[in-house]
Amino acid sequence: MPPFEPGFLTPDWPAPAGVRAVCTTRLGGVSVAPYDSLNLGDHVGDEPAHVAANRVIFQQTISAHPVFLNQVHGTGVVQLHAGSPDGTEADACLTDQPGVACTVMVADCLPVLFTTAQGNQVAAAHAGWRGLAGQGGYGILEATVRRLQANDVIAWLGPCIGPQAFEVGDEVRTAFTATHAQAHGCFTPLSLGKWLADLAALARLRLRALGVHQVHGNDSSAGWCTVGNASSFFSFRRDRVTGRFCASVWREN
Repeated sequence: MPPFEPGFLTPDWPAPAGVRAVCTTRLGGVSVAPYDSLNLGDHVGDEPAHVAANRVIFQQTISAHPVFLNQVHGTGVVQLHAGSPDGTEADACLTDQPGVACTVMVADCLPVLFTTAQGNQVAAAHAGWRGLAGQGGYGILEATVRRLQANDVIAWLGPCIGPQAFEVGDEVRTAFTATHAQAHGCFTPLSLGKWLADLAALARLRLRALGVHQVHGNDSSAGWCTVGNASSFFSFRRDRVTGRFCASVWREN
């Protein structure tokens, strides 16, 4: 992942001309510990003035208008336009308007960016395990791809809690395996009733089932793990009190 700016990651994916994407890290902002330093979350206890300054830094860096959602670990998808306000309740967003950046904030959950092969639509989804599992096999990725209404979707998976760190119980495993038998392979037994879950692999499984075969980014290796890379990424599971980084995708003006 080559740098977009110091502390920013540029997704390595075959996005069409005119589609830009970026994933921030915890570096490059003004917040102090434990939110140091580019915390973009306004709901985690950080000084509001610091969050506002960090969002300005981010917006100026990408030269686009990011819309920050109120994410609730659900399956809601919202269409964005130039006037869409921050705080809209949803866990995914899409747009066909240039200069509007579909943005999701994370600190262990999986950010997923999308573009159509033509580049006429882009989208971003926040995929924690609840939103990814959804209900009856219909979760946030299914909802987002359905709203894109395209047969040629390209996806990029960003950093998230890795399979060596994501300990879950039987209820999480069942939420996936009850509707997708292949999901059994995404869980490694740890102890009685406890498993290590591969969130990125679960997302890849769901995307393949949706016909999204161009999936790039997070391959479940250690370098993508938010818990194991404290100098680069915020992690709620690791630190509890922490900031949020984000992933964004937009069409250039």
